[in-house]
Amino acid sequence: MTTTNNNAQIIAKYFPSISEQQQQQFNLLYALYQDWNAKINVISRKDIDALYERHVLHSLGIAKFITFNDGTRILDVGTGGGFPGIPLAILFPHCQFTLIDSIGKKINVATNIVHEIKLSNVILLHENAKEEKHLFDFVVTRAVMNTSELIKLIRKNIAHAQLNDIANGLICLKGGNLEEETSSLHHKFTIKSLSDYFDEDFFETKKILYIPI
Repeated sequence: MTTTNNNAQIIAKYFPSISEQQQQQFNLLYALYQDWNAKINVISRKDIDALYERHVLHSLGIAKFITFNDGTRILDVGTGGGFPGIPLAILFPHCQFTLIDSIGKKINVATNIVHEIKLSNVILLHENAKEEKHLFDFVVTRAVMNTSELIKLIRKNIAHAQLNDIANGLICLKGGNLEEETSSLHHKFTIKSLSDYFDEDFFETKKILYIPI
């Protein structure tokens, strides 16, 4: 196992086919988040120095589970400072991402970062999941709330037509033991360990929870 890595090259290690432009966009993230974090605490102070491992690469764990086809519409609920939405939007420039959060200052940070790295496939909205009415192929999150409660909120937003290899639904980044949380689900689900994809110690307890809806 390797130690904590805050070098943007860690992205190319696991996604070697990214373009020079994509690598440049990833490279810009640390300085931007460091600057914003000094003004507004959007990332844990202890985590800012591990941005690429604990936030960017963690977000891209979803891309190890599914390669979104061009034209896929993705809603990021509770995006905070832009995770997992911004890293995924860099990786999938031909997909459309909508990032929402109920905290306006966090959306402001994410909006500025999207502007600075010139992402054209992202819409950012200051709203909660109840307010969002549009249809998407997938909803993605990083542990924003109990999964059963989240499903109730976003079921209305999942389109029925299937564009990708797996059925439309919810993809959550989670940590720890999911047995209790998944025991209350009335849906089929799949759990994947991120340690299957990434070598770093941080990912030993990190998982993807996929629920077709």
